Amino acid sequence: MPTQPTATPLSTADVVSDVMLDVRDFLRFLDLGEATQVLSSLDSRITEEIHWREQQNTRQGDLLRDIAATGDYAGLKKVHDELNELEMERFLRVLSVPALHGNCTAYRDLLADQTLELVITEMESAGKGTPPLPYALISMGSDGREEQTLITDQDYLIVYGDGGGEAADLYFKEFSELLVERLAEVGFKKCTGDIMPSNQTWRGSLTQWKRRLQSIVRYEFDDYAKNLMDLIVVSDARYVAGDRELAKELIHNSRGLEQDYFQVLWGMAKAATEMKLALSFLKRLWTEGSGEHKGEFNLKLLAWAPLVMNVRILAINQGIPATSTIGRIEHLQQEGSFSASMANGLKEAYLILTKHRILLQIKVIKGIQKDSYHLNPYQLPAEERERIRQSLLRIEELQKIIHTNFSIM
Repeated sequence: MPTQPTATPLSTADVVSDVMLDVRDFLRFLDLGEATQVLSSLDSRITEEIHWREQQNTRQGDLLRDIAATGDYAGLKKVHDELNELEMERFLRVLSVPALHGNCTAYRDLLADQTLELVITEMESAGKGTPPLPYALISMGSDGREEQTLITDQDYLIVYGDGGGEAADLYFKEFSELLVERLAEVGFKKCTGDIMPSNQTWRGSLTQWKRRLQSIVRYEFDDYAKNLMDLIVVSDARYVAGDRELAKELIHNSRGLEQDYFQVLWGMAKAATEMKLALSFLKRLWTEGSGEHKGEFNLKLLAWAPLVMNVRILAINQGIPATSTIGRIEHLQQEGSFSASMANGLKEAYLILTKHRILLQIKVIKGIQKDSYHLNPYQLPAEERERIRQSLLRIEELQKIIHTNFSIM
């Protein structure tokens, strides 16, 4: 089947105009009574939709205000659960990936910030005092890219000011360990990869962080694969709470190193282009041939992650400040790395693959299946299967572009 053309994104005014043209085109086949009935029905449905959205927005606004007014972790967990439930309801009705990303990221930032405040109070009550230096909480991973979804874990680092010596190191060690536990109580699962400030790799003073990153890009550490993965994770760093200027300096430093040391970026690019896709030799969808996941494929590892990773590489290489995948694609189009067709195709691929990731998460939340990674494409309509296949072909094309640009043999 040939590749489907990708539509150019329309403005709100264009969408409304197109819809009205479609309605008028349909009405010309009806008599006066039938046309009036159709318009009345449309008016009723639109009014119902507006009312539903207003109710959702009001409920969301009340819950967001509750975050700042909540003084205990159990209360924050309750608000978190209600916001997640609200977002799930909204997604199942409108299937908007950007809306879910934006809402989940925004309320989790507020929850993390309020948890920080409660931890400071708890440390002070325990006789540990308040933070002795400015500090910042920085998110990475999907949170760093502002792509939070319904199931989340902790991907945070902490950086604090210089000059505090061992006393400051000890304070922020205890602070970080308590923060990780309290975030877990609020509903932020602990990271299975231990990318949390309770791990000394993910906390330190600004100078300690700069030395650590410098050592990584100079290959002064033994575990190359782990160091490369750490750099990839830091590439999505985003300020969440605390001292904004401190966070800004660390993020700027890390991205500058990635650009300055081309061999590091080349290693990241090589890893990205070698990521496998769920495509067979004949460019059909590939699925497991046997075992527990027979007839399925890992949507995250064999589709979504390669797209995110490869877009990230180009964005870093071009010095693009955006961290979200869609934002990076748009910037790459603006500076000439992507044609409009390529950019639109990649954005469409991201939205399609992420939609199915979220739907898998909902199945896990509702107890329908155990993991949120494996998708059976043959349970989907043929048109949707083809959209997924086309998405994979676009990612494969992107890998080829990076392979050529970085002269990877």
